[in-house]
Amino acid sequence: KEYQMSDTTTFVEPRLLRREARAGNFAAPTSGHCAGFLQANLVILDQSLADDFAEFCARNPSACPLLHRSAPGERWPQALCPLDPLTDVYTDVPRYRVYRHGSLVAEATDVSSYHSSRMCAFYIGCSFGFECALLESGVPVRNIEQQCNVSMYRTNIRCAPSGPIATPLVVSMRPVPSALVHLARKITAALTQCHGAALECIDPAQLGIVDLGKPDFGDPVQLHEGDVPLFWPCGVTTTLAAISVVDHPHVVITHAPGHMFVTDLRSKEGESL
Repeated sequence: KEYQMSDTTTFVEPRLLRREARAGNFAAPTSGHCAGFLQANLVILDQSLADDFAEFCARNPSACPLLHRSAPGERWPQALCPLDPLTDVYTDVPRYRVYRHGSLVAEATDVSSYHSSRMCAFYIGCSFGFECALLESGVPVRNIEQQCNVSMYRTNIRCAPSGPIATPLVVSMRPVPSALVHLARKITAALTQCHGAALECIDPAQLGIVDLGKPDFGDPVQLHEGDVPLFWPCGVTTTLAAISVVDHPHVVITHAPGHMFVTDLRSKEGESL
């Protein structure tokens, strides 16, 4: 297991979570924190790939609901954290990954040394933003109950490519009691900036998933008796998309799976972005 969420405070205010991440005091998955606020997958890449990446997001909106695209060199995403000018996308994510030529070269809690005036940051909505709505409606969120990261899997579904960018879809999985599946779909369908409704398919094999107990990213989440696995498009798709251009000379920076950039926007407010 990557991290025991019970080892740390549960944050309510995004500003405080970002501050503690910036100080190096918080490096955990962000599920269960800042309930009701939009959380974002992060991809930072060279401006030469930015237009192709933006088009990839536009062609795959369920997996890649784009919240904000920065100007080259921008560090404070004012559109997402309008009242906190201390926000710095290069320090305020609990854990980052750095890739070069498609391979992971570093994991860090501060990536300031990689900043340049050519780098563009993309913020993509995350399913953690709908977990509060599920809980408020009586739908259990097993990864929060089990104090672990969500389970994420590569699938056999190909996303629509854009220029040199091509990748399979990644999904997150949450076990849901069978009697509450319809409710869970209805709640999340309304939150399109958090990936929207779950996939219709509940058979892992049809998605190319061999073993639910061995996720490609995150932690294995245990199903309770009577649970069925629901799968949502996952923003880790954008990480695989960004690193799919292996002959590109520049680094790509992303969040570590489950360690999101937490915004100051409410999940329901995100629908008007």
